[in-house]
Amino acid sequence: MSESDSQEQVAVVLPDGSALEVNADATVEDCAYEIGPGLGSDTVAGKLDGDLVAKEQPVYDGAELEIITEQSDEYLDVMRHSAAHCLAQAVERLYDEGAVKLAIGPPTDEGFYYDFDNLDIDAEDLADLEDEIAAIIEADYEIEREVVSIDDAEARLADEPYKLELLEELAEEEDTVTFYSQGEWEDLCAGPHVDSTGEIGVVELLEIAGAYWRGDEDNTMQTRIYGTAFEDEGDLEDFLERKQEAEKRDHRRIGNEMDLFSIQDVTGPGLPLYHPAGKTVLKELEDFVEDLNKDAGYDYVETPHVFKTDLWHRSGHYENYQDDMFIFDVGDDEFGLKPMNCPGHAAIFQDHSWSYRDLPIRYAENGKVYRKEQRGELSGLSRVWAFTIDDGHLFVRPEQIKSEVEAIMDMITDVLETFDLEYEMALATRPEKSVGSDEIWTRAEEQLESVLDSHGHEYDIEEGDGAFYGPKIDFAFEDAIGRSWDGPTVQLDFNMPERFDLNYVGEDNEEHRPVMIHRALYGSYERFFMMLIEHYEGRFPLWLAPEQVRVLPISDDNLGYAHRVANEFDDFRVEVDGRDSTLERKIRAAHDDRVPYQIIVGDNEEADGNISVRDRFEDQEYDVEIEAFKTHLEDEIEDQRTEPDFLQDE
Repeated sequence: MSESDSQEQVAVVLPDGSALEVNADATVEDCAYEIGPGLGSDTVAGKLDGDLVAKEQPVYDGAELEIITEQSDEYLDVMRHSAAHCLAQAVERLYDEGAVKLAIGPPTDEGFYYDFDNLDIDAEDLADLEDEIAAIIEADYEIEREVVSIDDAEARLADEPYKLELLEELAEEEDTVTFYSQGEWEDLCAGPHVDSTGEIGVVELLEIAGAYWRGDEDNTMQTRIYGTAFEDEGDLEDFLERKQEAEKRDHRRIGNEMDLFSIQDVTGPGLPLYHPAGKTVLKELEDFVEDLNKDAGYDYVETPHVFKTDLWHRSGHYENYQDDMFIFDVGDDEFGLKPMNCPGHAAIFQDHSWSYRDLPIRYAENGKVYRKEQRGELSGLSRVWAFTIDDGHLFVRPEQIKSEVEAIMDMITDVLETFDLEYEMALATRPEKSVGSDEIWTRAEEQLESVLDSHGHEYDIEEGDGAFYGPKIDFAFEDAIGRSWDGPTVQLDFNMPERFDLNYVGEDNEEHRPVMIHRALYGSYERFFMMLIEHYEGRFPLWLAPEQVRVLPISDDNLGYAHRVANEFDDFRVEVDGRDSTLERKIRAAHDDRVPYQIIVGDNEEADGNISVRDRFEDQEYDVEIEAFKTHLEDEIEDQRTEPDFLQDE
């Protein structure tokens, strides 16, 4: 028997489901060579159970293995991670190496960043850094991986306090760590990286920002340099064009221009104030969902913003969400602002006696919730402290799960299709931090998977991304410029009914445990509103527009007729521009305010009792009858806010 035959073997699972047996000390790269020499030589990195790892990483028995090559989607992440190292190397070359302290430099969805302490730099300096990065890439330094002991790592990082903090945490679980070096420069890093700096394509530095160390406002404010990297100039140019378009659509800028909302220092970070125009849009969104809920058999409830923490202990939120909650004492009792609405709905269900005939019970609430995000992570409406969920919670018999989840998914797809949004679905499974038995989780995941499979839905598996109380089906949708956003969700929960001791009397006159379903059709109003602002660039469809029609009198002599015309459109959101200004300026103002329609009235219109109409695309029609235009507006709103298919079929 050969030596290799006598070695202990482990089996890894390949993407096609087949098993590959290799020596117990085999690495990702070794496995690739076992599959084929060509794949082995092309290997850049690997994925073990979904985690991106270096090609030198040892595999283990039962691991799901995927080989990463230059053709893989993940290759860009590997290259960008290496570009971040080039940035840090360039900074230490151009600035006082001993004074500048390194923090972290990960890849991101759009590129990479690196955080530095004690770095005095401004936007004008980025060009010099780019030149130095280009020189590092041209030098084609080999990127070498080295496994070192904790003691050796501590000695190497003696002058890097932030790296030492990371090392201390790693030392709690590992005996060794890895360093990556290129030329004269090295960094504590888990990788993976490309083989040499010459394999990095084109790099562009984008901006400088402040960032708290580890996102905690109590820590040091550091300098963050953002950049991006692509394999070629064409891809970079495409990205920069998309970035420019995204900046043009930024909801914070448009929100200010349209007077939709504000977030002020005096009122607190992450706490949006909705102005009349913004609240008008939100109210339309609320009414739309309320109509769906009413027709689908939901009853509206309301819960307070704050509860005693006894409730959060019972629900499991305290142990799993405490760090993200606003908690305070009132006398001898501890209270917390609610991070979720579900425990309140469970408490309402618990307050009654139920028969199997009563189920399903469907509760809905536009419930305000609070999450204590780090200040450095707050961003406009996309990440806030206070937000509102169009929440729904159902209490169902086990045999009702399939039909109720299907009905919810129909509601969600109809919402997304109303806004003409392309979407994808994913099944999110048990996270590391969770409550409940393995048996309960397996059962819940299988139920959701069965619904998806039975309807032939295409979906991804998001390992470990479920809620702490149960798995979920997440919907992600694309906006007008191809960005993906998380939104609607449906979640299966066998745990909270257990923790609240919820029951109903079955047909056998025995008590049975209901299953709880959580669902949201938008996700949160704040994030959905943010997305719509950017998706439409503030040019909302007529039914959502805060101001639908603006009447423009040509002169002050026509102001009285303008108001009479406006009164004819009192079923719509209409304003009269009565300012002492030229018609051209009024038209430009209405266009800049993104008003869908302008009604223009002068002496001719007043004499004939009709109107001229100009739309947001600058098309104009004369001699329009008032009733005809009202009918047009009604038809346009009906076409845009169509009755969902699942209601039409009933």
